[in-house]
Amino acid sequence: MTRAAETLGVTQPALSAALKKLEEEVGAPLLHRTGRGVELTEAGAVFLEHAEDAVRRAEAGAEAVRELLGLQRGSIRVGGGATVTSYLLPRVVSAVRRAHPGLRFFVREAGSNAVAAAVLSGELDLGIVTLPITHGGAGDLVEIPLVEDELRLIAPPGHRLCGRKGFRWADLEGESVVGFEAGTAVRAVVDRAAGLAHVSLAYVMELRSIESLKQMVAAGIGVGFVSRFALGEEDGLVCRDGRITRRLAIVRRADRVPSAAAARFEEELTSSTRK
Repeated sequence: MTRAAETLGVTQPALSAALKKLEEEVGAPLLHRTGRGVELTEAGAVFLEHAEDAVRRAEAGAEAVRELLGLQRGSIRVGGGATVTSYLLPRVVSAVRRAHPGLRFFVREAGSNAVAAAVLSGELDLGIVTLPITHGGAGDLVEIPLVEDELRLIAPPGHRLCGRKGFRWADLEGESVVGFEAGTAVRAVVDRAAGLAHVSLAYVMELRSIESLKQMVAAGIGVGFVSRFALGEEDGLVCRDGRITRRLAIVRRADRVPSAAAARFEEELTSSTRK
């Protein structure tokens, strides 16, 4: 008992008192007191087995936390629209994975309101949305400005607008338009800009996929609008009546501290869009 007290850095009476209290809590003597010192009782041997297991589990828990903080393990749940998941996230996920191969990713493609709702409910750690957020719980989210996106017009091969650098809304009078579904952020931005120019767009097809929209336009079904991120640097027609733009932002819950993995991902995402 004296040697144990010295190892623990307490007095021998204090250790004896702690042992007595423990025996009272478990309801049985844990040690036999002998002239040569102490030895385990049968109850003490059983208790020791479980105590050693608890210590091992506590040490494993501490190591798991250290791995999380060191980004050796963990998960990142992020959501965004078609443009984000197809053209912004892949290189960011790749960069973070190269630096931290132990991290796992869950990526959800959905509209801005659905993504904001999933962040608020805790289903997603981060979301990339088009501002402003119209979801009712927007006040409970932190918004981190990310990048300004421009929507450009694409036209079928051989179309009268092909070869131009820009267009005016008047050029689209009577044109068939392939667009994103009503209610999506991109569709709202395009329709708002057309409305301000007093032009009513004639939608002949509605889609969710950017690549499907591009293929439909290439097949001659109509003209369409897509993000500049889905095009080459010099591709697409810019609106001469005023560029069609939207603001993208990262959102996360205001009442939660981001995990180490989510914070690292947010940092890489912000950095990559500013290059």
